Amino acid sequence: MARAPVLAAGGIVLRQEETPLVAVVRLRKRNEWVLPKGKLDDGETARAAAEREVLEETGHDVAVHEFLGTLVYESGGRSKVVHYWRMEADGGQVHELMNDVKAVDWLPLDAAVERLSRGYERAFLANVGPLALEAAALARIARRPKPKQPVLEKRSARQVAVPRPSLAIPVSAPPPPDPATPAIGQEQRPIVACDVAEARMPTQGRRSLVQKLRDWLRRAA
Repeated sequence: MARAPVLAAGGIVLRQEETPLVAVVRLRKRNEWVLPKGKLDDGETARAAAEREVLEETGHDVAVHEFLGTLVYESGGRSKVVHYWRMEADGGQVHELMNDVKAVDWLPLDAAVERLSRGYERAFLANVGPLALEAAALARIARRPKPKQPVLEKRSARQVAVPRPSLAIPVSAPPPPDPATPAIGQEQRPIVACDVAEARMPTQGRRSLVQKLRDWLRRAA
């Protein structure tokens, strides 16, 4: 009859620095470097057990985030099923390490993979570690305050008429009057032949003609 698998939970714990670091712990009994994890207590959920075990083995308070995956392997003739979450350490170490843990170290992802003593844990961290880093980076971007949008001054819908520029058309001055031409509006007297004749006739000749006309009228009467 197959024995029931051992249920456990742990975390891929990150500490945010210029290069994100991953926590690995060193077991006192076997002197092995492993991922922080532990068995579930009776009635305990896997998520709650993961947070508790990480606190006990790393000494750090953590924030638990996305579920990353499950690692199954044989241990002591039984299957062990370990669920892992992405976690972030808050500040520095605030609790003493549990007796089973000799030390905790924080390493970049590639170095943490190489430090692990067990091949199945190395393979697991190499696969889910990049996902954890990417999720952490996206979460940091989402937490950044958004820049305030500039407030645009509301303009009135009323339109103001703007005078359009006009082109000045030069007006040429009238030509100076011709001395030989009479001014406009000045009454001109027509010149007739009798006037010319009268104007050219001497005074003496004009009187004799009048006298002859008078004599002719008396004879005709």
